[in-house]
Amino acid sequence: MTRFPAARLALALVGAGVLLAGGVAPAQPALVAARSAASAAVLASPAAAAASVRLAPVPFAVGEELRYRATFGGVPAGRARMRVQGIDLVRGRPAYHLVFALDGGVPLYRVRDRYESWIDVETLASLRHRQEIAEGRYRRTTTYEIYPERGEYRKNDEAPQPSVRNPLDDGSFLYAVRVAGVRVGETRRDDRYFRPDRNPVVLTGLRQETVTVGAGTFSATVVRPTIRTTGLFSDGGDAQVWFSDDERRIPLQVRTRFAKFALTLTLESVTHGDARQHGALLAEALR
Repeated sequence: MTRFPAARLALALVGAGVLLAGGVAPAQPALVAARSAASAAVLASPAAAAASVRLAPVPFAVGEELRYRATFGGVPAGRARMRVQGIDLVRGRPAYHLVFALDGGVPLYRVRDRYESWIDVETLASLRHRQEIAEGRYRRTTTYEIYPERGEYRKNDEAPQPSVRNPLDDGSFLYAVRVAGVRVGETRRDDRYFRPDRNPVVLTGLRQETVTVGAGTFSATVVRPTIRTTGLFSDGGDAQVWFSDDERRIPLQVRTRFAKFALTLTLESVTHGDARQHGALLAEALR
């Protein structure tokens, strides 16, 4: 069954999945043990537990929302939204809750896709990833539980499968690129995608450019991501992503070719989050 190309754009955008996240060290046994002790103390003192969490430096904050317009071959194909929803507790570990949603389609074929990821606020490793796909008559819901400390992941209720250390999932892809801050002339290669057979991912900083989108005019660094997949970020797709040159490194635009057609996603509006609220949100999550 052929699925709507805009949906594949969403899947590849949030889903080419994988990257170095700014050199954050993999979880070590001592750190895992310390986290277990901290989790045991949460009920006694959520505020103290929150104060003991060391947040990794990130260029985004809870409440940030990016809205995009998608086109396929120049034809409007829907809208997409990326949001840092909040801080949740996953198996005793505070995690950023990331959401990517696409609502679009063409006459007689609607697309409503939602991808959610939970990444550890200290290591930025993936802890959980969920996909809810509704494309025409096709429906699928898949949840991946990811265990960085064990080097395993589990799809729905299936048996555990081997993973990698400090893993990343589909939904955390662009956030990881933002943390990495790829520069022009730089090439980065990493094997952090949680499904080992999809590695490696290669990021290449191509050039600096001024780009105008619905949200305004920005100085940007253009990055080419490639991954071992048949999707939009495959070696032959010539995908390019424009990231703003400021400290937020916001994805402004995505262009690629798929099935001989051009696909484009452009930023329409930005709502910034407030990192000053993270301490309170941590305490609330741990309560």
